[in-house]
Order: sequence, then structure tokens, then C-alpha cells
Amino acid sequence: MKSNYLPPTYFENFVVYDNEKYFKEIKDIEWRGQIKSSANNRKFKIKYYGDMLEDYNYIVWTDFAPSLIFAVDVETGEEILLFDGAKHGYNSMLCDTFTDEQITNRPLTKMFADNFGSDTFEVIVSIYFNIDYDEELEEFLNENGEVELVSGEIVSADLLVRNGLISSKSD
Repeated sequence: MKSNYLPPTYFENFVVYDNEKYFKEIKDIEWRGQIKSSANNRKFKIKYYGDMLEDYNYIVWTDFAPSLIFAVDVETGEEILLFDGAKHGYNSMLCDTFTDEQITNRPLTKMFADNFGSDTFEVIVSIYFNIDYDEELEEFLNENGEVELVSGEIVSADLLVRNGLISSKSD
């Protein structure tokens, strides 16, 4: 079953949909894709900046800055951006602003491991598009049908919807 949504733009060259077991029962508001590297590898380690909600194995923002998460190909070392809380998500695109220090001072020193100690994974990304952009866009569209982000960047409504996924703060 294929999603009704396109992937976030920064995943376009890094997703595949060919493993049927990962794509059963996709919800109407969901996009799902399997990450692959440029070398077509599908095993990754996850490095990140953020805090870990231990009970859920969930990476969240720190008190200082938003999370930053990369998948690292175990064979080639290629790094693929999975999520940047300073750029991706509704709040980061339309509401929250960050200092240069918050954006640049997020060292990727932590490596993710699950409760069983595994640190190498196939990465399946699942995103739920549960914001009513038809209603929201009326507030943000300029006369050219584009949106000015809090960063000052001008983007299409389509890009806003594709990259306007939900982000999680730790508070």
C-alpha cells in the first residue's frame, strides 16, 4: 500500500518502498519510507544531538536546542539527515526561531542503541500529516501563493506541507 503523500523533500533520494512487510496498513494521513544510502545500503547507525526519553527510546529537544538526527551507513559512512528540529516541522518552519549558537552548537556525539543493545538498524520513517494545511495556509500565503518561513526563506505551499511534519520538544 502506497501513501497519499510525498516524502519530505530531503528524503527524496534516500527512500525505497520495495520491502512489502514495511508498507502494510499505512494510514490515510501517513507517509512511510525505508531509508537507503547512495550506495543502496540499508543498515545504519543513528547519531544524534538531543535528549533521550528513556522509557520510549525517543530522541527529543534539549533545554538548549532542537534535536538533530542522522543515519550513518555502516559500510560507507555516508550520513543521511533524518531530522533537523531547527529546520523541519511546523513549529520550526512557522513559529520558533533559533540563535546561530543553537543551530551550530549541536554536537552529534550520541549514538542510539535500543533496549537490547542493538545499534545497527534498517530505518523505516513514518510521518503523520495531521495538520489541516488547507485552513492553515490561508494565514501564511503571500500574494504569489508562497510562504515566508520564520528563517526568512520563501517556499512553496507544497514544500511547507512536505517538510512541515511534527517535531517534539522535551517539555
